[in-house]
Amino acid sequence: MRFASLGSGSAGNCMVIEKASTRLLLDCGFGVSEIVKRLQRLALAPEQIAGILVTHEHDDHAKGAFKFAAKYNIPVWLSRGTLKMSERYLPENTQVTLNTIDSHTKFHIEHIEITPYPVPHDAREPTQFTFTDGQHKLGVLTDAGASTLHIEQVLSGCDALVLECNHDLHMLENGPYAWPLKKRVGSRLGHLDNECAAALLAKLDNSKLKHIIAAHLSAKNNTQVLAKKALSQVLNCEPDWVGIADQAEGFVWRSF
Repeated sequence: MRFASLGSGSAGNCMVIEKASTRLLLDCGFGVSEIVKRLQRLALAPEQIAGILVTHEHDDHAKGAFKFAAKYNIPVWLSRGTLKMSERYLPENTQVTLNTIDSHTKFHIEHIEITPYPVPHDAREPTQFTFTDGQHKLGVLTDAGASTLHIEQVLSGCDALVLECNHDLHMLENGPYAWPLKKRVGSRLGHLDNECAAALLAKLDNSKLKHIIAAHLSAKNNTQVLAKKALSQVLNCEPDWVGIADQAEGFVWRSF
């Protein structure tokens, strides 16, 4: 298996997960032409995508998914709540193949088994995912305001983990956001800060971990240095071993 990011942050999110000839997109928070351009950086074409998974309805994750799916005839998987709240994105007079999922039930898309799991976030029915080919496991957690015992159970034993480090608490408190937005971001239904992400990581079985990526960093309330420091202290590794999914470039292919 291998995986890469087309970009991660409040301006748009999209990941690619690949096993053999199966390539999936996790979220499509960019416009159609931008998704195509960013796929080209990974030497991929839209016609090679077998499916799209949407975690929740917020613009930076969902706004391009349905137009992209309609244009290239790609099926979409998402929770019923996410579908209900994403109806505004559905293109008119165009059919999109939509598959609703249960957030506690595994399913397959060709060569990849996917385990959805619910997370606390201010969306209708937000769902995050793990991916496996039967030998290796990739876990993804972004857009969650807090950890839960179920999240910790699902993410234990990963070979690779993409983990939200949205903000530094001190920077958020003293930063430029208006108070209502600070309160939302820092709430249980908001986003994981560096300390909470590190505390979650410390509770996992990391014995097989080969890749750790800090994702969804705030451009105004965090730095790559702070995110790397928080996660590397838990893993007792050099800060530069911790990867970053940034807004402009995402990150290139990582294999395991």
